[in-house]
Amino acid sequence: MSSLSRFAFLLTCVAACRPTPGPSVTTPAATGVASEAAPGERAGPAGAPDGKREVVETTVFHLHKFLQRIGVERDTYTRDGAGELEAKASFGFQDRGSQVTLAASFRLGPDGAPRDYQAWGKTSRISSIDERVLVEADGSFMHSRVGEAPVRGTPSGAYVVASGYAPLLAQDLLLRAWVTRGRPATMTLLPAATVTIESRGKLEHEVEGKRVTLEHVSVRGLVWGREDAWLDDAGRLVAVVTRDAEFDHFEAAREGFVALLPELVSRAGADGVAWLSEVGQAAARGPAGAVALVGADLIDGTGRPPVRDAVVVYDGDKIVAAGPRASTPIPPGAATLDVSGSTILPGLWDMHAHVQQVEQGAAYLAAGVTTVRDLGNILEFVTGIRDTLDAGKGLGPRILVSGIVDGDGPRALGTVRIQRREDIAPVLDRLKRAGCLEVKLYSSVAPSLVRPIAEAAHRRGMRVVGHVPEGMSVLEAIAAGYDGVSHVQFLFDPLFAPGEAGKLSREARGRRIADADVKAPPLAQVVRAFAAKKVMLDDTLALYELMNHTAEENARREPGLAKLPRELRGLFDGSSPAQAALDGAIFAKYLAVVGELHRAGVPIVAGTDISVPGHSLHRELELYVEAGFSPMAAIQAATSVPARMMGMQAQVGTVEPGKRADLVLVAGDPIADIRNVRKVTTVVTRGRMYDPAALWRIAEFTP
Repeated sequence: MSSLSRFAFLLTCVAACRPTPGPSVTTPAATGVASEAAPGERAGPAGAPDGKREVVETTVFHLHKFLQRIGVERDTYTRDGAGELEAKASFGFQDRGSQVTLAASFRLGPDGAPRDYQAWGKTSRISSIDERVLVEADGSFMHSRVGEAPVRGTPSGAYVVASGYAPLLAQDLLLRAWVTRGRPATMTLLPAATVTIESRGKLEHEVEGKRVTLEHVSVRGLVWGREDAWLDDAGRLVAVVTRDAEFDHFEAAREGFVALLPELVSRAGADGVAWLSEVGQAAARGPAGAVALVGADLIDGTGRPPVRDAVVVYDGDKIVAAGPRASTPIPPGAATLDVSGSTILPGLWDMHAHVQQVEQGAAYLAAGVTTVRDLGNILEFVTGIRDTLDAGKGLGPRILVSGIVDGDGPRALGTVRIQRREDIAPVLDRLKRAGCLEVKLYSSVAPSLVRPIAEAAHRRGMRVVGHVPEGMSVLEAIAAGYDGVSHVQFLFDPLFAPGEAGKLSREARGRRIADADVKAPPLAQVVRAFAAKKVMLDDTLALYELMNHTAEENARREPGLAKLPRELRGLFDGSSPAQAALDGAIFAKYLAVVGELHRAGVPIVAGTDISVPGHSLHRELELYVEAGFSPMAAIQAATSVPARMMGMQAQVGTVEPGKRADLVLVAGDPIADIRNVRKVTTVVTRGRMYDPAALWRIAEFTP
């Protein structure tokens, strides 16, 4: 869920199951859904006839994250003497030092339909699965998954089975079935979902000196939003551009087609923006031209007291007038809308975003977020979406791009790397040409390179922000030239001697944080260092709240969890009951430090690292009030403060004449109760007015 950093800070990892070469795999403990297997192994699907099986097809997919190769999936299709087909997948990759492995097995009937499907292992660093779908001879099915009650039923029409984005074998079989069955618009995904598949056209590509024709299809229903896949002339899966179980960019290509991935990623982004623009027309409402919003209270983001019974006039993408109704004339010809009972706010900012898919654009706007700061992405993907939106051809918030840079090593991320001083100038020049406003340093950058990177970035007019690299403290990062730090947890590094944290147990590390005095050294020294240099913090408190509380507590704290699309439900299991007390104490200390920073005058900006898309931005503001911010200051942390920190205060961030018409209308008064910021009724951006409920539906959330 980062996305880039979301779960990099988990103090422990679940041990991964590791595939052995070929279709046999070492598996987790038996769960009662598999037939008997040899010790350490799980048998194939129950009911497969005994006897020698002939290998009829083998496939290798190369797995990538952010276009960096991370692993491989090997698929094997075998047939027995009776003609029954069985397919097995061995899926595995390394992600930032963690092993992620998964195995799956399918038994297919004579018609190619799955009769028995099992998948077990890990789908990301922080998620696992143990699932089975068994279809009986009478057509009924049984679905079982660890931790859930079994589901029984009878599918109607064409059906498929899969467990999200992985393994690729499930997607290959799904798309082969789609072609074989005459390309139906939808198929049933057992136990109770629907997969929608749409052809986006065929195009010739050059691969290893040869011209090949691939069909581009979009698939909805496996992950949140659209997946993009490409098929060869035989209907076999060639490549996928999607997101994994952490919302990170994930790409895979059949052996021989890997060189196409950068081109396919670019095409996926462009096609997604075009699609979102098409469906987004249904969310547009209100008159065009000059519009006067009359009768609401106005919180203009400057910090001045709210204006009661206000008028805000915008014409296209510019605010024409804003102030009390009694002294603010409405231009002749302007359409007048009575919005009494509402409060008008500047468009909100999410200062720690990762735009991994186009549906996020609809979710951000639905929450009133009209500007996001993308803190790490595939550069060509996010700049393509940014430029399309800036040209007025799509639907989504304005995107400010920070170019992510990492070093080398098993925990490195992405393909933009600085490993030596000679790399600095060409990498920063590339980011500058791409329109990046900042350089985001990730965790594997060598500490000795931080100061020269910062100096070179500042000469180019770029800020330096991000993680504190391993082997470096937050105080050292600030001294080396950091302009901003992401994630509050880095502020606690000085509690540990160099190299000490890795030697302590999870409980010992957590207890050190929970027992710390935020007003005493060394945390007081951290606060002074931030304040002295006005270093910005995007704390991502809403993310840590989800990680440090139980699922039940999270549901109480974040109502947006109840509105998630099906594919995202259960994503935030949170802390275990056994760890809840310590984890809650750790989070309380995070909250206390953010409050201390705010009182010291440190610029705090609201950022979510995606978390619960859209909703977590609102939760950030609620948490700021818990930390001691006034409701006005909390609102400014998502409006005027980020605009000022990004050098854009003359254009956006407050509701004043001449600035962009980025506006949010909420029901009620968020100064009286900050929770009212969740009650978004209307969003205005780029001269258009949108219905949030319609935007939520486009993003597949419950409004």
